[in-house]
Amino acid sequence: MTQQRTFLTAEWRNLLMLNYSVDPAVLLPFVPAGTELDEFDGMTYASLVGFEFNNTRLQGIAVPFHRSFEEVNLRFYVKREGKRGVVFIRELVPKYAVAAIARIAFGENYTCVPMSHRIETLPSDDVIEAEYTWGTGTSHCTLQAKTNGPAFIPPDGSLGQFIAEHYWGYAAQRDGGCVEYEVRHPQWRVRTAKSAEFSGDASRYYGDTLGKAVMLPPDSAFLAEGSEVTVFRGTRIL
Repeated sequence: MTQQRTFLTAEWRNLLMLNYSVDPAVLLPFVPAGTELDEFDGMTYASLVGFEFNNTRLQGIAVPFHRSFEEVNLRFYVKREGKRGVVFIRELVPKYAVAAIARIAFGENYTCVPMSHRIETLPSDDVIEAEYTWGTGTSHCTLQAKTNGPAFIPPDGSLGQFIAEHYWGYAAQRDGGCVEYEVRHPQWRVRTAKSAEFSGDASRYYGDTLGKAVMLPPDSAFLAEGSEVTVFRGTRIL
């Protein structure tokens, strides 16, 4: 049963997460039917996340030249019937086929753009520099951070746990419905960022209001080590 429901397996590694407190009124238009905004300590958050997609298999099949690539997404957090989930506002990848499949399978807002990344461990093992870049010319953007300290599991009830531990995805459909899907992985260890920033014109990808929010200093940032993941087939809930 589980094998039949599996959509893809992969390794998500070096997830750089910059987190911003956002006015809930800005996010409400993106909330899928059947879900509601989730919050932490009375605040709603959006996260700009860059990470490595490695060893990707679609329904058990490795697609040539599409096993390893980057992704950058802007996401926020919702809940439904006791489940804590993620909604993606926009997802960027450097592979046309990946973007097309995700749009067809889940109705997600994927776009194909040139991308690259750099992960560098400095002489001290507790310091890592991470960088994800995308776009060209005036649309070129960079997401970067430098960590400080060893990796750890975010404590229960912390903002880090709230951001990192979501195991459901929700995608609004063009007809007003919603698809729910499960993403299964172990808890991720994270490293706190001592510095983190976005550079570029975010409004080109996320619109004026969200773009301005992303260009501000983040409220928090960390680098998650990541793990193997399994994404299951979506189920229409509305």
